Amino acid sequence: MTKERNFSGVIAPVLTPFGPDGAPDADRFIDHAHWLIEEGCTALAPFGTTSEANSLGLDERLELLETLIDGGIDPSMMMPGTGACSVTDAIILTEHAVEAGCKGVLMLPPFYYKNPSEEGLYRFFSEVIEEVGDDDLKIYLYHIPPVSQVGFPLSLIGRLKKAFPDIIAGMKDSSGDWSNMKAVLETYPELEFFPGSELHLLDGLRKGAAGVISATANVSPAPMRALFDSWQKDAGEADAQQAKISALRNAVQAYPVIPLLKALVAHYRQDEQWAELRPPFETLDQAIAKKAIAELAEQHGLELEFDEAT
Repeated sequence: MTKERNFSGVIAPVLTPFGPDGAPDADRFIDHAHWLIEEGCTALAPFGTTSEANSLGLDERLELLETLIDGGIDPSMMMPGTGACSVTDAIILTEHAVEAGCKGVLMLPPFYYKNPSEEGLYRFFSEVIEEVGDDDLKIYLYHIPPVSQVGFPLSLIGRLKKAFPDIIAGMKDSSGDWSNMKAVLETYPELEFFPGSELHLLDGLRKGAAGVISATANVSPAPMRALFDSWQKDAGEADAQQAKISALRNAVQAYPVIPLLKALVAHYRQDEQWAELRPPFETLDQAIAKKAIAELAEQHGLELEFDEAT
């Protein structure tokens, strides 16, 4: 009997909007979260890389999670990022998410100090798990060495999985390295595995992945969801769907991704406040944003629709 997955499908690391005062904007955040679910996301991962999570304060992250829940987002549909360089902060964020009813948390390794030992990383996660002390805790390891420069080697994954088999539930791999993704899928097939880009969605599904957690799900979740729902029906059609999805992703990542995603939402919502980012990011130059938006619409058919209620 196949074990039911905790999470699967298309998950968006939710963009964080900022108001004129520079603080996170609760109303815009809630509206966008609801829109993502309406457009086909099966779950949300607020406070990921795309969310500018590491530019948010601890209190902001705690409050924003409660904001989403109070705004009608089911906590069982959320996998918030709770990774931090400080084990104390990671414990606070993780405990809060579990107590709020989230079905899982996405955890970066402590990333400030480079080349930590495997033992040091093991002890970090062990301390978080033991201090939270909740059987409902489900951790999804977040492997993104191009950004963090600290990742999860296969041996560490295995060690954590052996020590905490009911808690280490899955992994997001944003390495961009298919050979690593393939190795994790083959070595630990019981993990709920998510490529961090839809470029690897179909290959991942064919190797047993649970879905995808992708930045561009903030603007184009529907084609990913269509592929996830139908990939087993017709291999040739699935390949064609993947080709279109990959072409769009490649076009998006030809630009600074997070600034462009916010520019797209700002343009189609007719709300320029949505384009704002926190330092060290900068708002995309207007001429570049206009060019990119036109290119994505004309060459890839990307146009967002928002009703007046969102």
